[in-house]
Amino acid sequence: MCDPRVIHRLAGTLIIVSALLGFTVSIHWFALAAFVGANLLQMSFTGFCPAERIFGHFKAFGCRPALAHRRNG
Repeated sequence: MCDPRVIHRLAGTLIIVSALLGFTVSIHWFALAAFVGANLLQMSFTGFCPAERIFGHFKAFGCRPALAHRRNG
């Protein structure tokens, strides 16, 4: 579990950087911005965010690991 601001900062930074690289280095960098946007869209429907899981696994930026499925008994 992460503070939503962490994920928003990551997404915003990646989109800005990929747009700058797309204009200055190669048009192929726009694919990164499209990927980040698509990930944000699917996250709004499913609630699943790969970045949040990765940050939680490494306990980065104050994120906690997602709760594993527990067995009763």
